[in-house]
Parts: sequence; C-alpha cells; structure tokens
Amino acid sequence: MGVTSINLSALLLSGLFCGVEAAIKHNVPRPDPFADPAHDPYNPLKYIASNTLTAIAFSLILAVGIVQTCFIWRWGAKWMMSMTIGCYCFAMGIAFRFGLHDNPQSKGLYIAEYLFVVLSPCAFIAADYVLLGRISKHLNADQHLLVPSRRITMVFVASDITTFLIQAIGGAMSASANDPDRALAGSRVFLAGLAAQLVSFVSFTAIYLVFLYRIRKYEPKICARDKNQKWYNSWIALAGALCLSCIGILIRSTFRVIELGEGFQGPLTRSEPLFYGLDTLPLFIAISVYIPFWPGRFIDDGKVVPPELEEKTRGEGTTSNSTV
Repeated sequence: MGVTSINLSALLLSGLFCGVEAAIKHNVPRPDPFADPAHDPYNPLKYIASNTLTAIAFSLILAVGIVQTCFIWRWGAKWMMSMTIGCYCFAMGIAFRFGLHDNPQSKGLYIAEYLFVVLSPCAFIAADYVLLGRISKHLNADQHLLVPSRRITMVFVASDITTFLIQAIGGAMSASANDPDRALAGSRVFLAGLAAQLVSFVSFTAIYLVFLYRIRKYEPKICARDKNQKWYNSWIALAGALCLSCIGILIRSTFRVIELGEGFQGPLTRSEPLFYGLDTLPLFIAISVYIPFWPGRFIDDGKVVPPELEEKTRGEGTTSNSTV
C-alpha cells in the first residue's frame, strides 16, 4: 500500500509540474507577496507559512518515521511499513512549506505540498486496517469480528486505495486549475473521496469497537491473558493505542471534509493554526502513539500460538527448569 501510494503520487506530481507554468499565467500584475497575502490572487495558501511551526511539525513527524523504521528492524511488524513510509511522505509535504514561506506564490511548491500532505494519511489508515486483523489473529478471536480478519484487511485496504485515487484525481485537478470552474470541479471530486474515506473509516472503527466489546463480555480469558505482564506489555495497551490512532484519524478526516465543504477559499482553508491543530496534530498523535506500543512487541510475525497452548508450554518449561 505504501509503495503504491508513493508511485501514484509521483506520477500525479510529474504530470502536474508539466502544466505549472501554464497554470500560473494570469493577466493580473503580481503584487508584493508579503504585503497582503490574504487577498493575494497568486497565493494559494492565503497566508505566509510559519517557518517555526513548519520546523516543529517536520522534525516531529520525521522523528516518528525514523523511530518506526528502527522498530521494524528491531521488533518486526513489516506490515506496519505503510505507516512508516507515510510518515516520510507526510514530513516531505510539510517540508515544502519552507519553500512556500519564501515564495508564497509558487504554484509548483503548493501542488507538491498539498498532494503529499493530504494523501499521506491514506497510508496511516491502511496500517490501522491491517493491525486490527493482526490483533484478531493474535488473540484467536476472529469469531468476534463482524468481518473475518482475512477479509477485513482486503476490503478496507481496497476501499482505502479507491478513495486515495479519487482524492488524488480531485487534488490534482484543484491544485493545477487555471480557472474557478475547474478548481470547483476538482474540489468536489476530492470532497467525494474524503467523504467516502471517512465513511469507510467510521465503519472500520465501529467494527473494532464491537470487537472489543464482545471480547470483554464473552472472553474473560483473553482479557486476562497478559495479567502477569506490565500494563504497557499487555495486548490491551496495543488495543488502546489503535483506539487513539482511530480517534486522531477521525478528527482529521472530519476536519478535511468540513474544510472542503466550504471550498478552497473558506475560513478553515485559510487558517494555519487550524491546519496544524485539526490536521497535523491529530495525525501526529495517530502515528506517534505506536512508539511506546509498537505492534511488533506484542504480535509475533510468525505462527500464532493459542493462549492455552502458550500457557502449557510455559508450564512445561518451568517444570523442566525445576527438575534440572
């Protein structure tokens, strides 16, 4: 999923850059870009990006990506790699805001920033989809999922790819538009992709909550399987991390749907504090929550061992050691 997202984004970006020069040709004389950015027709952000906020966001997101890379090497869970790749893509998108600070009228920089920032979360969502299936298999609790674990990943990742493509097409149309009608059409396509992604993720979150409720109600042994472990080593801690990740993604997705509903010139789009507070921060929480609770520490990439057999094996090992 992560590699596919990067390839698609690169293809779209290469096509867009070819038309940037034509897209930025207007008859209106270019004003001073720093005099009145809110009313500058050549400034797509409608504000001057803060280098301080950009540096903080870029550093934190990049740090999460680097740590996750080290964790994959140390503890495994390569199936979380889409999130890790998404971290690097998201950090790259944020980094383009440094260029927009110095050259706020650059449509090429805006296209790159916009596509990387708005499409990278698709990789985060895909990782959460895969993680639920892995947790279910780890607990041998597929019967409590409304959708079997082997299908839940396939169905929701397919949905994620579809909504990604819709958003990519809409974002490309809007970012490279040279007239209001094309920009409006692109924003509507992008909004449709965002709305579909939100509906899909809400459905996924509901399935996950039902799964947790059923385990708590009907499977006391599963709930207590890690009772002898420290709380941060219990599978319940990982389940809580996934819940927090879902909340962060839901906040961001809801914000983006409302933002696009207002149009590209709406008050939400023109506010940098809202961009960081309701988009970047929730996504940062959604990915950084796995730093203390990396799935590879809880779920072995190898064969899943039922808890009863695991306890029996541990008991036999203890007996053997005592005999020796």
